[in-house]
Amino acid sequence: MREAQAKMQLEINGKPTEVGDDAEMPLLWALRDIVGLKGTKFGCGIAACGACTVHIDGEPVRSCQMPIGEVSGAVTTIEALGTLENLSILQQAWIDEQVPQCGYCQSGQLMAASALLRDKPKPTDADIDEAMTNLCRCGTYPRIRAAIKLAASKMGA
Repeated sequence: MREAQAKMQLEINGKPTEVGDDAEMPLLWALRDIVGLKGTKFGCGIAACGACTVHIDGEPVRSCQMPIGEVSGAVTTIEALGTLENLSILQQAWIDEQVPQCGYCQSGQLMAASALLRDKPKPTDADIDEAMTNLCRCGTYPRIRAAIKLAASKMGA
């Protein structure tokens, strides 16, 4: 018989949040199924595509392969980037450059791009290529690059 474990808590989008007692559960499923934050997407399940990208202490992490028991830091999801009423500069640039087609990868793309712009406010094409390793099945990479550059210019870079 399995011994009951204490419920684990993580800081998610600035709030202490109970995420269950299974330390091996991937962060992605805790976010979606326990916490109810559906913006982070399941793509490949092997941390290759980046659809599940969130930040842990500001660093982009593929949440599908991150057990909640190994999370040591504040988790930020796409829901904290902006709201429909108050889009972030990056989200508005995504719209202005008409980045999404199917849109499935976009939450992960935005989370990767926001970390890039935090670390490199004036990213070069090489910086963007290095940081943006998320896959886009629709091939909107030129629009992603344009949106990142637009956001950088509007952020005062």
